[in-house]
Amino acid sequence: VQLQASGGGLVQAGGSLRLSCAASGRTWYYVMGWFRQAPGKEREFVAAITWRAGKKYYADDMKGRFTISRDGALNTAYLEMNSLKPEDTAVYYCAADSRFVVSNRDDGYEYWGQGTLVTVSS
Repeated sequence: VQLQASGGGLVQAGGSLRLSCAASGRTWYYVMGWFRQAPGKEREFVAAITWRAGKKYYADDMKGRFTISRDGALNTAYLEMNSLKPEDTAVYYCAADSRFVVSNRDDGYEYWGQGTLVTVSS
């Protein structure tokens, strides 16, 4: 299983970015999620989506600004990020799991992508 995250970059505060996570090697997951790790901080949960039903889960701080979605035909999950703040600066990772549980912990995900850097300037 390979997860390829992309779409990171430099954006000004208030701007938007859309991250993509393309999955290959396996065509079914129960859930895909996004996590992020800011410099000097632990990795934290951002959002998750169940692959078949499309049910969405968000960390409280991300609700209203971030939107997770998926395209089953493309085996790709997305994270649309709006109204970005400097504190959103982090490496964003996508992850996937097949064990019928939606977790906000990184040990709840079997497969991980390599991360994509998002930098928000003030």
